[in-house]
Amino acid sequence: MTFSEYLRYIQWPWALIFAIALPFVTAWLVRLGIRARRTRLARLGTPSMIARLAPSITKQRTWSAASRAALATLLLGVALAGPRWGVEQNVVKQQGVDVVLALDASLSMLATDERPNRLQAMKQEIDRLRDLSPGDRFALLAFAGRSYILTPLTVDNSALDLFLQNLDPSIVGQGGSALSSALRQSTNLLSLNKSQGDKAIVLMSDGEGFDNPEESLSEARRARAMGFTVITVGFGTPEGSTIPIVENRVVTQKRDENGNIVITRYDPVLLKAIADEAKGVFVDARSPNKAGQIRVALNNLHANPRSVVSGENLGIQFQWFVLAALLLLALDTFLQTRRRRRRAVAAAATTATMLMVVTSCRPAERDKPAIALYNAGTGLLLRDSLVPAIPPLTRASDSKDPEVRHHARFNLGLDYLLQGRRAKDSADVPLDSALYRYKQVLEVAVADSDARWNYELALRQKKGGGGGGGGGGGGGGGGQGQTKTPSPAQSPNQSQAPKPVPGMTPQQAEAVLNAAEDKETDVQGKRQKKNVPTPPRGKDW
Repeated sequence: MTFSEYLRYIQWPWALIFAIALPFVTAWLVRLGIRARRTRLARLGTPSMIARLAPSITKQRTWSAASRAALATLLLGVALAGPRWGVEQNVVKQQGVDVVLALDASLSMLATDERPNRLQAMKQEIDRLRDLSPGDRFALLAFAGRSYILTPLTVDNSALDLFLQNLDPSIVGQGGSALSSALRQSTNLLSLNKSQGDKAIVLMSDGEGFDNPEESLSEARRARAMGFTVITVGFGTPEGSTIPIVENRVVTQKRDENGNIVITRYDPVLLKAIADEAKGVFVDARSPNKAGQIRVALNNLHANPRSVVSGENLGIQFQWFVLAALLLLALDTFLQTRRRRRRAVAAAATTATMLMVVTSCRPAERDKPAIALYNAGTGLLLRDSLVPAIPPLTRASDSKDPEVRHHARFNLGLDYLLQGRRAKDSADVPLDSALYRYKQVLEVAVADSDARWNYELALRQKKGGGGGGGGGGGGGGGGQGQTKTPSPAQSPNQSQAPKPVPGMTPQQAEAVLNAAEDKETDVQGKRQKKNVPTPPRGKDW
């Protein structure tokens, strides 16, 4: 490990200069003070007389006193630099609204009248909107001839990035543009959420819809009646463009059923009518900053306060160095006054009081045997020894230490989940065990996003290996008092990879995440190839 890598364990590396310089300055000042005191006493009489009058000073060892003071100063300097180790979660209080992004994924969004095409321009605006809305929860819904819910309402940016990266016309698998279906399913998804804040639907499309306009307007009125804000955003140009498609590895132009080249054009009429009917906001395709205008519209809504776990950082551990420094100063005080009973008693009382105050802040005793079992089981899990890892992790999961118990149950659930995913015949037994362990984790730590994702993954795996989301919305939870976890409601469109094991090194965690991401990309690619759209009658773009 290089020196720069060690600096991550120091919060303020510049303060290390004081930790180095202050001990030398302190030692020099202590020696200078003792010598000056001895010089003044030497003027009062002979050395034998001074030894009888002030024995504590004449017998004081200069180097021992200076070394204790210098060491105490060194410890205080290190504490000032902010040493860090261990793991500490950051819980951030935020305010935001719930937003469903209904995204047009029809073939017409591949038109190149916006650079590089309409679909990529829409993704860029979504990224800018998310950067402007750190406290909001987003759900993704893709639509063409029909609509699909890709993700429920979530603040997990990694999940949103994964689905946006793979968003293309093959996701839906049915040509056309059904704006009414997208509005209906977005309204249903928001109505299932019981949060107190306001909610909004952001419909992004080129406006070229082939369904009945009256149905879209009816769904807009329904969304307004339920108190949801509707924002429509246009993409494309009125002049339009052809639609490039790939056939037999050759880029050609989309043709209609009569063999004519299709020219798709931006049509703002229906988008504006939907926004007007819902008393919402319409953002024209010619607007230079679409994300900014959407954010202005969302700022008028009532935000809902929520707590978000922003991540895990190294915990500040300066108190241990301050405690050691105080003990050294207390020892020096005791040694300086041990020949004077009254001062010794006073120093001892002061030291005892100081120790009681400091030790009262110390954490509870850790369950060392359970920690050893947890480390042994986690090591076996990292080496892919799934079955041998179960006994030590099971024993550690019953520890009285809440932190050890939490991580042991999480890793035990991950062990069973990996066994269930690899089982060739029946995976119900390990998957049931994984669901049971993750349910134990979530009953104590509801905000553990890693456990929630792995719980949902185990549910989808048990149901039949995942699959596309339908019209039902987000995942479901188990009822209270049940020993077996019930099957979920509609699941998201893609399965999520298991999260890294707590306690991994950054290199190991990165390797696990890269492998999971590669596997997820392969699965998504195979699923898209199987989902070849069936040519409908009439317009399919």
